[in-house]
Amino acid sequence: MVKAVALLCSFGLGMCFSLLGAISVKLMPRLRIDQARFGTLVTAFMSACLLASLLMGVITDRVGYKPVAVFGFVLSAVCMLLLARSRSYAAALVSCLVFGFGAMALNTAANTLIPVVFFEGKNPAAASNFGNVAFGIGLLLAPLVVSHLFRKTSYENTVAVLAGIMAVAVVPAVLATYPQSAVAFEFAKALSMLTEPAVLVAGLALFCYAALDVSFSNWLPAFGKEALAASRPDADPNRIDASAQRLISVYAVALICGRLIASQIPALTVYGSWFVAAASAVAALLVVWMTWTRQASVAWLLVFVVGLASAPFFPTIVGITFAKFSPEVYGSVFGIIFAGALLGGATVPKLIGNLAKGSSIQKSMILLAPLCVVLAVLALILGRL
Repeated sequence: MVKAVALLCSFGLGMCFSLLGAISVKLMPRLRIDQARFGTLVTAFMSACLLASLLMGVITDRVGYKPVAVFGFVLSAVCMLLLARSRSYAAALVSCLVFGFGAMALNTAANTLIPVVFFEGKNPAAASNFGNVAFGIGLLLAPLVVSHLFRKTSYENTVAVLAGIMAVAVVPAVLATYPQSAVAFEFAKALSMLTEPAVLVAGLALFCYAALDVSFSNWLPAFGKEALAASRPDADPNRIDASAQRLISVYAVALICGRLIASQIPALTVYGSWFVAAASAVAALLVVWMTWTRQASVAWLLVFVVGLASAPFFPTIVGITFAKFSPEVYGSVFGIIFAGALLGGATVPKLIGNLAKGSSIQKSMILLAPLCVVLAVLALILGRL
C-alpha cells in the first residue's frame, strides 16, 4: 500500500498545482480581479510553498513519511473547500497561503518516498519519473473535472468535488506501512546540505524548471483564449473558454507520456543531465514559437510537444541529485532544492501576468525561453559534480 500512497501524494500535488489555473476563468470574475491580481494569488501560493518546502523536508527526515502525508491530504482538502466558498479577494489570498503548506507536505512525502519504494531504490531518476506520472494525472484530472462540472453545477460544488477526491486519499495514507531510515536523523547533517554544491546547482536548475511549469499550469488557459480568439474571432466566447481550459489537460497528458518514457531508460540517473540539457534547448525554441502563433491547431500541438520535452526535467534533476546522497537526508535535500523551484514558480508567473497588462499573456511568455537555456547549462554542471 505504501507505493499507492506515494503515487497518491504525487497525484494530489498535481491537483494542487493545477487548481488555480483550472478555475481561473471563473475565479477572476467571481472576485472581480484582473490578471495581475490573479498572478498575486499564484505568487502567494508559491511563496507559502517556498517556506513550507524547507520545513517539510526537515520534518519528514525527523518524524517520517506518514504524518506528513496525512497532514498534506487533510490540509489540502480543507483549503480547496475554503477556495470553493471564498467570495472576497482577501479570503482567497489567505486560502492560497495556507494551501501551500498542504501541497508541500504532499510534495515532500511523494518525492522522498518514490525513489525509495520503486525500482528497489537503485535508479532514483527513473523512479522519480515513474512516480511523477501520477502528478501528471492529477494535473490532468483537475481541469477535466472543472471543465465538465462548470457546465453542470455551480463553482462552489465543482471545487468541493476536488476537495472530496483529496479527502478520500487520507484513508490509505493512515493505513499504509512506511519504510524507516536505517540512520538516525541529525539536524546538523541536514543543515549542512545548504552548502553542498550539487544541492545549490539543483536548486537553481529547478528554479528554471518551475518558472516554465508553473507558468504553463496557470497561464495556459489565458494563452489558449488569446490564441483561439485570434484564430476564430467569431467563435462563441463560452466555447473558447472551455477549449482554453482543456489546454492544461493537453499539457498534463504530455507530462504523463514524457515521464513514462523517461522512466524506462535504465541509465537515466547516469546520463540524465545530458538528456535534460538537450530537451531544454528544444523547449526554448518551442516557447519562442508559442509567442507568435495565431493558429489554434498549432497552439495545441506546441503545448503538447513542449510538455513532452519538459516532462522529465523535474524528476530527473531530483533523481540525479538524490543519487549523490544517502536516503536519510532525502527530505532535507529535497526541501532545499524544491525551495529553488518554488522561488521560480512564485516570481516568473507573476512577471508574465504583469507584462500582460500592457501586452498579452502569449507575448509575455517569451520570458521562459532564456530560462530554458540557463537550465540546459545548469543540468550539465550538475552532471559533472
